[in-house]
Amino acid sequence: MTVLAGADAAAIARAAATLREGGLVAFPTETVYGLGADATNAWAVARIYDAKGRPSFNPLIAHIADIESARREALLPEAALRLAEAFWPGPLTIVAPVAPGGSVCELARAGLPSVALRIPDHPVAQALIAALGRPIAAPSANRSGHVSPVTAAHVAEDLSGRVEMILDGGRTTAGLESTIVSFCEATPILLRPGAISREAIEKVLGEKLAAPARAEVLAPGMTASHYAPDARLRLEAHELEPGEGALDFGGRLTALAPPGATVLDLSPVGDLVEAAANLFAYLREFDARGVRSVAVAHIPERGLGEAINDRLRRASAPRLD
Repeated sequence: MTVLAGADAAAIARAAATLREGGLVAFPTETVYGLGADATNAWAVARIYDAKGRPSFNPLIAHIADIESARREALLPEAALRLAEAFWPGPLTIVAPVAPGGSVCELARAGLPSVALRIPDHPVAQALIAALGRPIAAPSANRSGHVSPVTAAHVAEDLSGRVEMILDGGRTTAGLESTIVSFCEATPILLRPGAISREAIEKVLGEKLAAPARAEVLAPGMTASHYAPDARLRLEAHELEPGEGALDFGGRLTALAPPGATVLDLSPVGDLVEAAANLFAYLREFDARGVRSVAVAHIPERGLGEAINDRLRRASAPRLD
């Protein structure tokens, strides 16, 4: 059951408690309504993808309280800080390399070494972030492919019964998503036009924004081998070959593993949300343990299984090196 509540102090406190427990809360920003989860909790973030029916694990924007919070999460160059001072709070998202010790989970970052950050300019969003005390991952609060919502009623039409709570803060003002600028290269790159114009950003930077070098940068994760760990992955495995580790699902390979084999089960009970939450961390764990070859169990091609399989196919693609 989804609770629809006016955004008073009591409702915001309840919403923060819901997020802290791993729940989903839709809330207003100055752009559109966001579908929020605790950005430090991979299981909660996986529920965002599930609720939206999102076809792939694209990076999510982490909404934060202030510039100091941003500096704890990302390595912000001086140019990025100038933009932050000029446009935050506001409809600007800055993408930058993850800072050591950053708290935004890998699933929210889609396994990338960068993180997308924004300080929203809306009193309800700011109050919710302050009450939670952690970054909130929040794409638009609609089913994937549907029009972005600018009222609580729009959110309810798409997500009622799929989220714990909707905070009604009235109609949003901008009605257009944030502008996204990346500082992961030597030159700032405009990844997505939005509510702040290119001209306004370039005036602050004192230089032109570059275009992405490759079309896939607009949608991180679209390169064929973008998510590849050091280990070689063998998909749709029904047994383990000598020397292989196993990325299991629902215990399919565990019983077949020889003594000493490294076996990580994405979800022993066959829960695709749990599997999504564990995916990137487990791929890294194989590398940390020095496993060079991994047999991957069958993952059902339904719900979040579609996105999990998409990432596994990309991770197992032939290397260019």
